[in-house]
Amino acid sequence: MILGKRLQGILKNFVSSFMKFATPRIDILQLKVVELLKRVFSPEGLTGLCALSSFIITMLILFFLVQQGLPIIREMGYWQIGLYITLLLNEMGLSDYLWLHALIQANGNIVIGFVNFVSGSTWDPSSYEFGILPLIAGTVTVVGGALLIAVPIGILSAIHLSEYCPPRIRNVVKPVIELLAGIPSVVYGFVGLAVLVPYIANIFNLRSGQTALAGAIILSIMILPTIVSISEDAISSVPQSYKEASFALGATHFQTVRKVLLPAAISGITASIILAVGRALGETMAVLMVCGGVANIPPLSLELFFTSVKPMTAAIAAEMGETAVGTLHYSALFGVGLVLFIITYIVNFVADTINTRFKKKFGGVR
Repeated sequence: MILGKRLQGILKNFVSSFMKFATPRIDILQLKVVELLKRVFSPEGLTGLCALSSFIITMLILFFLVQQGLPIIREMGYWQIGLYITLLLNEMGLSDYLWLHALIQANGNIVIGFVNFVSGSTWDPSSYEFGILPLIAGTVTVVGGALLIAVPIGILSAIHLSEYCPPRIRNVVKPVIELLAGIPSVVYGFVGLAVLVPYIANIFNLRSGQTALAGAIILSIMILPTIVSISEDAISSVPQSYKEASFALGATHFQTVRKVLLPAAISGITASIILAVGRALGETMAVLMVCGGVANIPPLSLELFFTSVKPMTAAIAAEMGETAVGTLHYSALFGVGLVLFIITYIVNFVADTINTRFKKKFGGVR
C-alpha cells in the first residue's frame, strides 16, 4: 500500500510538471495552426491554392504522358533493331525470351529514341513503324492554314466592330460571332463533311474533298470568335486620350487605328491569337471528320492543302479505342500526346516572348 501511494504521488507530480511544461507549447502550436488556417482561407491564400492546383494538375498530366510514352521512346532508341526484335518475339510467341524485350526497354537511348520518334517518316502501327513526322506535318498544315485565314479576318473584324460599326449593329453582330464558339465541334465536322468536302472536290476536281484545306477552313471558323472577341475588347480598352491626341496631331481615323490603337492593343491581340492556336492544336473531332485520315507528309508545293492528312489529335482519337493497353501502339499514342504537349508549350512560350517585346516597344495596354 505504501509503495502504491508513492507511485501515485510520483505519477501525479510527473503529470503536473509535464502539463506545466507542455501547456505553453500546446497554446503556441494552436496559435500557429489558427494563423496558418487564416492565411490559407484568406483571399490571398485561396487564390494561391488555385494557382498551385493548376500547376500541380499540369505537372501530373505531363508526368502521366511521360510515363506512358516512355516505352516507345526507349525502344525507338534502337530504331529498327528494337522494333524488329519486338515484332519477331510477338509473331513467334517466344515467351521465354521476353527478357530481351525488357532489356531493350530498359537500355534504349531516350534522346536518340525521341529524335527518331519525332523524325520518323512512316506511321504504320501494323508494321511497327511509329514515326510521327507525318502527323506533325498534318497538324502544322491544318493549323497553319487555319491561322492564315482566321487571323486577318478576325483582326479586321475586331477593328471594324470597335471603330467603325454603329453601336446598334455591334450589339447584335458581336454576340452572334461569339455564339459560334459554343457550337460543338462535331457539328462543325458534320457540316464540313456534308457541305464543304463535296464542294472542294467539285471545284478543284479532286477524288475526295477530305483534305487539309477542308480542315483549315473548318478550324478557321472555329477559332474566329476567339480572335474577334478578345481583339475587339483589347482595341476598345485603349484609353480615349490616345485617340484624341492622335486626332489633335492631324491624323486620320485610319492612321490612328494603324499607328496608335493597334500597337497599344497588341498585347490583347497576341493573347487572342495564342488562345486560337491552342484551340486549333487541340481540336479533334472536326479535323478527324474532314481531313481524310491519311498519315502522309504533304508536298511543299501547290498541292500542300489538297492532300489528305492525319493531324496528331485525329490519330489519337481514331486509334486509341482499337489499341490494347500496354502495347507499343498504345505507348506511341501517348508519345504523340506528349509531343503535342511540348509543341503547345513552345508555341505559348514563343508567343509570350513576342508579346513582351511588342509591349516594351509600343507600351501596349492589357
